[in-house]
Amino acid sequence: MSEKNEEARIGVYTCHCGGNISDVVRCEQVASALRKLPNVLVSRTDMSMCSDAGQAMVEADIKEHGLNRIVIGACSPSLHEQTFRGTVSRAGLNPYLYHHVGIREQNSWVHKDDPDGATQKAVRLMAAGIAKARLLESLEPIRLSAEKQALVIGGGIAGLRSTWDLARRGLKVVLIEKTPFLGGHMAQLESVFPTEEAARDLLHDLIEKVTVHPNVTVHTRAELVGMSGYVGDYKATIRQQSRGIADGDIGKGFTAVQRAIINCPVEVPDEFNYGLTQRKAIYQAYPGCYPATPAIDWEHCNGCRECLKNLNGDTGLIDLENEPREFELTVGAVVVATGFKPYEPHFGEYNYGVFPEVVTLPKFIRLLALTEEGQSLQWNGRTVRKLAFIHCVGSRQLDGINEPQADGRINDYCSRICCTATLHTANEVRERFPNMHVFDLYEDIRTYGRGHEEYYTRASKNMVRFVRFHDDDLPGVLGPSSENGHALLIPVHDYLTWGEEIEIPVDMVVLVTGIMPNPVDDIIRLLKIAPGTDRFLLEVHPKLRPVETAVPGVILAGTAQGPMNIQESCAAASAAAAKVAVLLGQGRVELEPFVAHVDPARCNGSGECVAVCPYEDAITLETVDGVTRAVVTPANCAGCGSCVSACPNRAIDLQGWTLDQYDAMVDAIASDNLPMMEVAV
Repeated sequence: MSEKNEEARIGVYTCHCGGNISDVVRCEQVASALRKLPNVLVSRTDMSMCSDAGQAMVEADIKEHGLNRIVIGACSPSLHEQTFRGTVSRAGLNPYLYHHVGIREQNSWVHKDDPDGATQKAVRLMAAGIAKARLLESLEPIRLSAEKQALVIGGGIAGLRSTWDLARRGLKVVLIEKTPFLGGHMAQLESVFPTEEAARDLLHDLIEKVTVHPNVTVHTRAELVGMSGYVGDYKATIRQQSRGIADGDIGKGFTAVQRAIINCPVEVPDEFNYGLTQRKAIYQAYPGCYPATPAIDWEHCNGCRECLKNLNGDTGLIDLENEPREFELTVGAVVVATGFKPYEPHFGEYNYGVFPEVVTLPKFIRLLALTEEGQSLQWNGRTVRKLAFIHCVGSRQLDGINEPQADGRINDYCSRICCTATLHTANEVRERFPNMHVFDLYEDIRTYGRGHEEYYTRASKNMVRFVRFHDDDLPGVLGPSSENGHALLIPVHDYLTWGEEIEIPVDMVVLVTGIMPNPVDDIIRLLKIAPGTDRFLLEVHPKLRPVETAVPGVILAGTAQGPMNIQESCAAASAAAAKVAVLLGQGRVELEPFVAHVDPARCNGSGECVAVCPYEDAITLETVDGVTRAVVTPANCAGCGSCVSACPNRAIDLQGWTLDQYDAMVDAIASDNLPMMEVAV
């Protein structure tokens, strides 16, 4: 017998939520009132419905009383709707014969000063849920075959880790990286905290594992330019720029390619060293990079052909024409590991760009790397004797004090990794250059990770001198007011000494810049994912679905979704890989059935639904035997309901959220016949 013809036998449960609800709502009185409604056979309360005991109670009632609908009033559906679907499934019911009512966020938390009103509101909300439950029908998940191959976008540490984890789980992986070389920002570090291991040694070990694995295909200078399809069967279009240099062994003597690099007359600032050094238009990112084959910088190559001189007939190794190629991939899921970029201070921010002695922390780290052991630290032709770090540049900004970005927003978030990175660097400076005076000007020290606080303790022992400022009373950076032998002067109110105004003469200022997401508007558009207010890519839920986007099969990894250190990026990347492996490992995927459904008897093919649908190929018009009707592709439908509102014939409904169900809920909420007096004090 179908649900439409059988009598509804409803079990209703009102959760105390450990006091979150019952401290305001009189749950027992709610249960008593609901017990009097038609079709309600069981109405109970429990201190914690999501507990094992609470779920066991529901299962027992279904079996004992023959319940065929379940309504639970508790916390947000986003937290435990899946939990209770599993509960009713274990008792033998279709999981979609259950309805969740949120009476915490929508009631008790917003009516703390009105227990009577909150109790009556709970009755109305639950009554609406019961009205919908009477009309619920069994639904089946949308089942799709899945390509057991994933696309990973980004060749930094997070993309590499996701690729490695996916490959060793037996999935095929295609890794694309927009730049000519793998490694991302980790390649620019000398050591990592808190282990102090050599950064590039760790990175190269992972790169080797990835690149030799038979399940992995790597494309550098490649980017996503097209995407269609749905989870399990995405069609990705990749555009790859020419490398310009044929693959070959360049490590043995002066090969033709090495001679070509020497011949190249073009020199540009080397971005790997933040402009501290120069590189040619034919270049490697750094010694030992992957791929080892150099690449031509098409932006700066002037086509002069000087690189081809004196190559002894080996000119075929070099092609000075950039001829991009496009190719298609079929993948089941996509991991977005597009990484971050260091914040670039505005011109004049702490006099950045005005005084050459004001630099950023990433640039200073490369300066330390380029300074040989035993040499003094030199900048602008002078020995650096006094050095100051200024924290929170580009992080924790305030409206009206800090200049916004181009989009009009400030970076009001904490970049998290900067404090430990600064202390890590300050300790290195003091230990390599014991005669140097180091000042650390901070708003707050947030060394939150395991072992990170030790850097603060060590810096104190290393005689790093700490000065604390307030976010609305920032330090200044000025030229010297008198002949004191130093390049800069920092006036600041030190709130470690009750706001005393001091001036610190220094030779160099290092701005501890935060991080921002890489600009990926093209990927956001192609994948239909969303950024948060901080511009980082947004997950569905930070605790329950921390690496998933709202688009099925599109997963986030690493700093694409927020500030993280290397350890956290790897953990997030592994979580992303685990999610994809579970999704694709069986060769099929299941999606929620809450999608549009067309009644052919009512549809006249007006096309109004197609015109308003925001999702590509979710609903189309098809003509069969001269009759045109709307047809839904469930895998592409997000269940937004736009088509339902546009249809002039009421021929479209959303499964699980039909118009009849909505009508019943509205009627119940507005009813004058609810037993409200039963709950009044």
